[in-house]
Amino acid sequence: MHPILFKFGIFQVYSYGLMVALAFWVSVFLLSRRGYILSLDRDFFWNLSFWALTGGILGGRLMYILLNLDFFSKNPLEIFQLWHGGLVWYGGFIAGLLAAIFYLKRHKAPILKTLDLAAPFIALAQAIGRIGCFLNGCCYGRPVSWGIYFPEYNERLIPVQLISSFDLLVIFIILRFLEERPHRPGSVVVYYLLFSSLERFLAEFLRNDSTRNFFGLTIFQLISIVIFFSAIISWFIILRFPRKT
Repeated sequence: MHPILFKFGIFQVYSYGLMVALAFWVSVFLLSRRGYILSLDRDFFWNLSFWALTGGILGGRLMYILLNLDFFSKNPLEIFQLWHGGLVWYGGFIAGLLAAIFYLKRHKAPILKTLDLAAPFIALAQAIGRIGCFLNGCCYGRPVSWGIYFPEYNERLIPVQLISSFDLLVIFIILRFLEERPHRPGSVVVYYLLFSSLERFLAEFLRNDSTRNFFGLTIFQLISIVIFFSAIISWFIILRFPRKT
């Protein structure tokens, strides 16, 4: 749609990169304001988020490259051109989560409680980031007569990016409500995994940017299924924990 928002001579502002930066800043800013719950200062969350973001970008980009090896083998310089888009959320989430856990263990912070506090804002960051996908024209939907016209594809497509953005905003609101209520450590993260994996599984039926090589499903739907059932198993495990007041 609008991959380049502004131009100042040779300087260009890319919509995808701008929305990723905005998603990071807004989410971390709001998260850091709730650090007092765990007696953690705001700098702690900015440092934690920087680690998670770095791991997330590397993991998300690596998974995208692996899924598009033919293209990147012919265009190796594209590997470093992140402003063109090309981050896989699941790869970024796994790598970012591992980086965050490493940081939390290093600073002896409560892992599950901190992740519970952060989970709603992860969904909020996704919601903002999906707007960047819409402006960039990636993660596009199927052709439909009532869709939004995308000049890059010369077709009217389902605005699945905006639909996902709205769904993730709803997930953010639900998670914030659950986080405010008494809950078992780790349960908010589990709810995030349940809701977000279900959202991605359903959204894939509207998308048209992934091949359906697995009994009519995409690789991301298979990953969503694995995460969904892993979250259910995790839920039964954390049922043994006492509720947090």
